Amino acid sequence: MSKKLTKREEGYSKWYNELVVKADLAENSGVRGCMVIKPYGYAIWEKMQAQLDKRFKETGHENAYFPLFIPKSFLSKEAAHVDGFAKECAVVTHYRLKNAEDGSGLIVDPDAKLEEELIVRPTSETIIWDTYRRWIESYRDLPLLINQWANVVRWEMRTRLFLRTAEFLWQEGHTAHATKNEAVIEAEQMLDIYAEFAEKYMAMPVIKGLKTESERFAGADETYCIEGLMQDGKALQAGTSHFLGQNFAKAFDVQFTSKEGKREYVWATSWGVSTRLMGALIMTHSDDLGLVLPPNLAPIQVVIIPIHRNDEQLDAISEKVNEIVKELREKGVSVKFDNRTTYKPGWKFAEYELKGVPLRIAMGPRDLEEGTLEIARRDTLEKKSISQDNIVSYVVETLEEIQNNLFNKALDYRESHITEVNTFEEFKDVLENKAGFISAHWDGTKETEEKIKDLTKATIRCIPLNNKIEEGKCVFTGEKSSQRVLFAKAY
Repeated sequence: MSKKLTKREEGYSKWYNELVVKADLAENSGVRGCMVIKPYGYAIWEKMQAQLDKRFKETGHENAYFPLFIPKSFLSKEAAHVDGFAKECAVVTHYRLKNAEDGSGLIVDPDAKLEEELIVRPTSETIIWDTYRRWIESYRDLPLLINQWANVVRWEMRTRLFLRTAEFLWQEGHTAHATKNEAVIEAEQMLDIYAEFAEKYMAMPVIKGLKTESERFAGADETYCIEGLMQDGKALQAGTSHFLGQNFAKAFDVQFTSKEGKREYVWATSWGVSTRLMGALIMTHSDDLGLVLPPNLAPIQVVIIPIHRNDEQLDAISEKVNEIVKELREKGVSVKFDNRTTYKPGWKFAEYELKGVPLRIAMGPRDLEEGTLEIARRDTLEKKSISQDNIVSYVVETLEEIQNNLFNKALDYRESHITEVNTFEEFKDVLENKAGFISAHWDGTKETEEKIKDLTKATIRCIPLNNKIEEGKCVFTGEKSSQRVLFAKAY
């Protein structure tokens, strides 16, 4: 197979785009800015979904589904919300087509104009809060903990597979609470779930923090985030959890009768992650040979490839391999026996290397006679011959080792790319020559944040939750500052 990729150092963006396509994860579609997620890519997304959905349900959330279309008037009810999304909205204006009278083809029927335009959901707060108004009457109806798995549309002009597309898949949680404290606890709990998932399953270390006012979700009082660092030194926002205050409750008149008999507005949160996690997974671990997948999310954790010259050898190898496959599956290992005779072993080796399968086992006639097999790790590219008798325990232990190794490697990279600076010259030097997170004092003003962004393209990624309070001077203005924040260029 043709698997040669552009090297990361030669063109990181080109490397990424080629890898997504060549590893059979996704491709561009006939609709500009939209993607087709291919079976292998979707299998990874399904594993992400399964683990997240499990955690959502363990914390009391239920899944529901809400309409794809949102009346334009709904979006207008929350001022900050409409300002935040207006430029990205796809709008439905008509409900029918007809054949042109001149026979030139289908046209929009001018007589089928909608009385009110419909927005293809960029996010679902408005339609959901209109619904919650009918669901919530008393304190007994709270908390209301709902999640939906869906697609959304944000009309992007410059797109990149998984990282930024006009349509993408995600989950969005929307909860209602009787008190502010309960809602804040919910928003922080969901951030913790995202962080645990990123680190335990994606093997991607993240920093938990708060967004600045200018970077908050449109309509939120506070936005919590997890930020990862990719191999090119750029940050990627991997998930957000928002404390919405009472903004949407007031906009949609969602009130409840308290235990004391008073009518009060509910307190709200929303939170979500998307198929952007696929981009984060690729860019955190993969190399110049292809994908490198953490075992906890790999659709195929182990692939077994027979080496044979004829059908008799294949039959003999297959008999032994089928025993191993059964034992591995009993241990919960996802294993594939690739006994296709239409491709040579070398082609298969290259294919699974490109697709990032954590462990590759090869077995030939000599291995069958000697009771051995060759096993190769994708993370270190190390190969060794081991006894067939030890294969199950070796695989289980090594998969866990690979998972930990990938996390630690990514953590080491991130820790070595968090740089404290005290002057703007140092700031610019790190951005140009090292990249990564820059820890710097900031005077807390939108104006300074915007000026730094205009001059360097670096943004404040977050104010870390575990930040220490320390007096200092803003890296740009020299004004007083009480803590450092993390800047970076970002996706």
